[in-house]
Amino acid sequence: MSNKQSVPGIRTILAVSSGKGGVGKSTVAVNLAVALAQKGERVGLLDTDMYGPNVPIMVGINAEPSVRDQRLVPHEAYSVKVMSLGFLNRGDKPVVWRGPMLHTAIRQFLYDVDWGILDYLIVDMPPGTGDAQLSLAQLVPVQGAILVTTPQEVAMADVRKAFNMFEQVHIPVIGIVENMSYFICSNCAERHDIFGSGGGEELSSRFRTRLLGQIPLSTDIRKGGDSGVPIVVGAPDSPQGIAFKEIAEGVVKQVAIDAMKGPGLPVLDMSDSRGDSFKV
Repeated sequence: MSNKQSVPGIRTILAVSSGKGGVGKSTVAVNLAVALAQKGERVGLLDTDMYGPNVPIMVGINAEPSVRDQRLVPHEAYSVKVMSLGFLNRGDKPVVWRGPMLHTAIRQFLYDVDWGILDYLIVDMPPGTGDAQLSLAQLVPVQGAILVTTPQEVAMADVRKAFNMFEQVHIPVIGIVENMSYFICSNCAERHDIFGSGGGEELSSRFRTRLLGQIPLSTDIRKGGDSGVPIVVGAPDSPQGIAFKEIAEGVVKQVAIDAMKGPGLPVLDMSDSRGDSFKV
């Protein structure tokens, strides 16, 4: 852990993770990144799910990145800089790697990509508590993790393991997002708790962290993900779009609170071509 090195130009790195697959980590990561960009933040999105990279589909990009000065240039979608192995390994070719190769790829995507100046780098993590999570924790200082769950116990059991894993590697969990929280019937307008209820509140209470938001189940999120148009772009005033915007607001506030609590760090002045600057 003592060998961690920050990525020049990136102020805050946040991991979007969960112990379980299929709970919507990539959906949350993409919409959170775009919602932050809509607020005027400079945002990057790194897909570290090397075995099943879904971010390229969700942002509607299917092209190899260019190279400038021996560094990969990330694609840009909805004002977010995006990098994924899916841009390099397109089609249906599987990635058959052992752990050390995964570690090397994550390191290269952090340091060998021309990210420029970013306020936030959102890292979409693969399921589980394995190599990718450990590599990220070892390589760079991560300001916080956002854990995604559904209300059902099967998902929460794995999220509890994920929380304990981040605690072991000294990455604070800044909040819980409950995805697929409930469904509003378009015919009867009644709420249906398809996957149960109260899971996110239970987790946030147990681990003394914040429930950042509850995202209603909707086919529009699925359609947006398949078509490359995130819900915060395609239907920003929908309950789901509003929920993601509120989550982005909560993330910004919690990061600021945690930064005030944290130990003093060396102050480095950084500026970009816009003349904007910030201190890290």
